[in-house]
Amino acid sequence: MKRFVAILALLTLGVLAHQANAQVVYRTSYKSEADKIVYVTQYKSEADMVVYETKYKSEARPDSGIWYWTSYKSEANWKVYYTQYKSEANLIIYISTYKSEAGYK
Repeated sequence: MKRFVAILALLTLGVLAHQANAQVVYRTSYKSEADKIVYVTQYKSEADMVVYETKYKSEARPDSGIWYWTSYKSEANWKVYYTQYKSEANLIIYISTYKSEAGYK
């Protein structure tokens, strides 16, 4: 019984840690409060990350490139600011319509 409780506790902690690192993203209007300054490119070959935008929070995975957009800043793992200038960005992304392409390059 003790072994079962210990395994259950470890599995629960793993699920909670996994959800905490999910890519739930909030778009901010202020560069100063952003975790990532993002430039969107039209060319996949230029991108640091290929992003797939999902409608379901449960699909967001840590560092997977599958982003779930939230309306609440407090719920987000990343606050992003979009810039028009590639040289200003610390993350260059390409937005894909295919989930299988998502991820860091």
